[in-house]
Amino acid sequence: MRDAAAALRDDAEPHGGRPYVAVNFAATADGRITVDGRSGPIGNEADRELFHELRAQVDAVMVGAGTVNTERYGRLVRDEERRERRSAAGLEADPLAIVVSARLMLEPDVPLLQDGDSRVVIVTSSDDELEGVRAQVEYVRPADVADLGAEPHDRAAMLRVGPALKLIHERHSVGSVMCEGGSLLNGSLLREELVDELFLSLAPKLAAGDGPTIVSSPPLDPPVGMELVSAHEGGGHLFLRYHLQA
Repeated sequence: MRDAAAALRDDAEPHGGRPYVAVNFAATADGRITVDGRSGPIGNEADRELFHELRAQVDAVMVGAGTVNTERYGRLVRDEERRERRSAAGLEADPLAIVVSARLMLEPDVPLLQDGDSRVVIVTSSDDELEGVRAQVEYVRPADVADLGAEPHDRAAMLRVGPALKLIHERHSVGSVMCEGGSLLNGSLLREELVDELFLSLAPKLAAGDGPTIVSSPPLDPPVGMELVSAHEGGGHLFLRYHLQA
């Protein structure tokens, strides 16, 4: 899985004044991304290895507040050997964490925010600030960028992420971003045409129910086309990499 993840860095060049954006998701064969509200039961050991190796390739990891709260996010690269590899490659030992939360609905006690070594940029339209956090936290608000307004048809009032990504690219020299969801954030990124590629792990499981899928969004018209770049198998799970077509 290390080689499959390392291929990302070869392609991850910033363009259009913004970082290169990849999305990583695991889903069941019928398209569900959670089981009992969590993503953990879907993947296998190979999926988890790919997940952590992909984090090791990028300058920043982006995620929505709901996912941070539910999955109890902690330090993004916990393995010392991976941090050393990042440093040897000229990257920061830990990626920058970018958390998108229009209303600042973040729980301050999540491990990521209580880790003194973590750097976190919160993209929000709220004027509030989190209290009692130990991480190095910075806020990006509408006053900081030309257009950070929420899209009116978005039921979660998801912020427009593109302007914030351009600012983060300038401030922190972030050239590549891995987005880990959730599905509402993915929908916003796709509507803004910000996604460059998708890593999709398909589990040999059927979950049924009405849980979330990879993208929650009004219809994309026309649908976004993708080109299959690579496919691997491990323990019955398929690991697919796609480039999105412009």
